[in-house]
Amino acid sequence: MTRPLIAIPARFSASASALRYSAEVTARALVEAVWRAGGEPVSLHPDAPGGVADPAEVAFRLARFDGVLLPGGGDLAPRRYGAVDTHESVYDVDDVQDGFDLEVARQALTAGVPLLAVCRGLQVVNVALGGSLDQDMGGPGREHRHVVQPVVVAGGSLLSRAVGSDKVAASCYHHQRVDRLGEGLVATAWAADGTVEALELPGRAWFAAVQWHPEDRAHEDPTQQAIFDALVEAAGR
Repeated sequence: MTRPLIAIPARFSASASALRYSAEVTARALVEAVWRAGGEPVSLHPDAPGGVADPAEVAFRLARFDGVLLPGGGDLAPRRYGAVDTHESVYDVDDVQDGFDLEVARQALTAGVPLLAVCRGLQVVNVALGGSLDQDMGGPGREHRHVVQPVVVAGGSLLSRAVGSDKVAASCYHHQRVDRLGEGLVATAWAADGTVEALELPGRAWFAAVQWHPEDRAHEDPTQQAIFDALVEAAGR
């Protein structure tokens, strides 16, 4: 069987076990979830000199892949969505990472490549399409960090068809959330407090974005694994 190639933009890391230098990393849980689904996960080097990626180059690099997975990570720079001030809780901003991820989102959507966006990935897509973010959700624990909580999924949505349910137990780790929706995006899942937990683009090629981390429990929860299965299935088509 030929495994569909799934591009995953790497994340910069100051250090990694057994390496002498700083590293580019991809979460093992994500890689394993894609592999279980039948995909071949491929780490993609982020390149965006001065924080701006070349659209033609990114399009060329993505052309060889069957699908894209935009993973979690640090916060986007608030200036990317028009904010003048930066909340004190904003962390791990990297200009190169932002520029590359945003262009990957734009090019994948333009080309119709199946795209799954996770946590920061959802926020990247929202910003790439002109949306904005709530920089901090507040609360003593930032409310949605280290929490497994019920999420209601819109009936008939791509997500509901993938997981086969109108409710999922979502493993959340985020202190930001969608504020203004990007152009064409619709919310398809919500937490009890109204936080948007999933986005889709009706009428477009396969695209789903979830604010939680399905990879956290995909190894033991078929509902979470089904999200990766759906991406790889679409990529295989």
